[in-house]
Amino acid sequence: MKLNTNSNVYTIVYATIVVIVVAVLLALAHMGLKDTQDEKVKLDQQKQMLVALRYDLKNCPNPAATYEELVVDTLQMTEDNEKANIIRFHLPDGATKYVLRLHGAGLWGGIGGYIAMDEDKNTIYGINFNHESETPGLGALIVEEPFRKQFEGKQIRNEAGKMVSIAVMKQGKTCEAGEKYQVDAVSGATITSTGVSDMLHENLCTEYADFLKVEPKTEEE
Repeated sequence: MKLNTNSNVYTIVYATIVVIVVAVLLALAHMGLKDTQDEKVKLDQQKQMLVALRYDLKNCPNPAATYEELVVDTLQMTEDNEKANIIRFHLPDGATKYVLRLHGAGLWGGIGGYIAMDEDKNTIYGINFNHESETPGLGALIVEEPFRKQFEGKQIRNEAGKMVSIAVMKQGKTCEAGEKYQVDAVSGATITSTGVSDMLHENLCTEYADFLKVEPKTEEE
């Protein structure tokens, strides 16, 4: 019996077979490339952490090897064990640094990054941000060095020892009294800047509060 290629049944069956074949091919391709994709994601995370540790990737020919030389251990993972939340590093000068993963929301999508803390768990050594889709030339400037550089040396606890995080303030609104705990926002990117400020407060003062808590020294110490 000759097939009626103009019938609705033929069209539906043909389309179904094509969809199934394409789906199988895509699934096989995904499985075949998964290891490579995972390695790329891992390398990207390592690069971001190195930037937070003030490494210039332009002068770092093998970021993965550099990362392995510096990393000591992972102190905390996410609940699904997919991402490292807190990692300890020893720098070439012998200093210990803790790198904490950051995650929050910007204007058009998620923002995140890594913050490197000194061993005192109070002083920021360096920071790196990433974003999914912030406005080029405005919110996207959070990834640039001039914005990130402001955080170096800032402190997340006030003189009384209370956790205050780092406030991202509209330019001209920072004050001498809060100089240690404030940085200038990106001009023209209020929502993204507020998102960074909120992210830091939520992550440092809530999610990592127990880790960053410093026990008071006893008289014997």
